[in-house]
Amino acid sequence: MSSLPPCPKCNSEYTYEDGQMLVCPECAHEWSATDGAAAASESDKVIKDSVGNTLQDGDTITVIKDLKVKGSSLVVKVGTKVKNIRLVDGDHDIDCKIDGIGAMKLKSEFVRKV
Repeated sequence: MSSLPPCPKCNSEYTYEDGQMLVCPECAHEWSATDGAAAASESDKVIKDSVGNTLQDGDTITVIKDLKVKGSSLVVKVGTKVKNIRLVDGDHDIDCKIDGIGAMKLKSEFVRKV
């Protein structure tokens, strides 16, 4: 089988080369082979904490600033340890569960890796 990437628009596996372009016969989408490599490296975004340590899924972090929980009177205090984080896309790039508060999303700029 060929090692061509699937169509980025419809995920069809039947892509073929036409000169410098890759073509999908199912949705007629055309793209450059170099565009796919740039998109792949862009999706491998590195998320760093407040001091520059690289974060990964399953890490334990510590909150470095009091954070008010929107919609309630609860506050996540400085020094709160959060175990088993999950990295997600978006403005709030850490998905976690904090004891006593529950599931929430945090920004990486307010945490430090333990």
